[in-house]
Amino acid sequence: MSHNTLIHRGVRLLVRPLVATSITPNQITTLRLAAGLGTAVALAVGAAPWWNIGAGLFVLSAILDRADGELARLSGRTSPGGHVYDLVADALSNALVFVGLGIGLRDSALDLWAIPMGIAAGGAIAVILWAVMGIEAREGRRAAELQGGGGFDPDDAILAVPVFIWLGAMQELLIAAAIGAPAFAIYFLIRFRRKLSDTAGSRRD
Repeated sequence: MSHNTLIHRGVRLLVRPLVATSITPNQITTLRLAAGLGTAVALAVGAAPWWNIGAGLFVLSAILDRADGELARLSGRTSPGGHVYDLVADALSNALVFVGLGIGLRDSALDLWAIPMGIAAGGAIAVILWAVMGIEAREGRRAAELQGGGGFDPDDAILAVPVFIWLGAMQELLIAAAIGAPAFAIYFLIRFRRKLSDTAGSRRD
């Protein structure tokens, strides 16, 4: 994804004072992962005020998601290991958020169907991570990037999660995620099928 979206530019201003400190990008990634896990747990409770707490933690997690990369680039502390850790933390956080959302909606009109719907959305995110890591292992960092426009990129769509929650539209969010995330995963796999095929072939050789 792009590193120069409107959100990245705003976060860049926030992390710039951290460049001269002992705070590392991996520490911020760990905080991002903790906030993501906290979001999933809060949403899984499925009751007020935990919905709002979960949405707030998700916003914090999203900011930290941008902050670790910005600090790494500004301080010159980028590394292949840190990049992989960032990808894994992103995927776990975003995937578990939808699993938690599904569990939290178990007593809604969606009934117990909410749980497999959440798992389907989270699983699709895990598939995209697997594909990105495979492509980047062969082609290099950002080889699986999808370009955005207007100061936003496709990854920013995840910020709809807290908006839906604050509007009280959790069921609509889960339905959209259960359909949209697998659909996007299929699109992603089709878009990069040649690179994925080349990667699989190189592993067999």
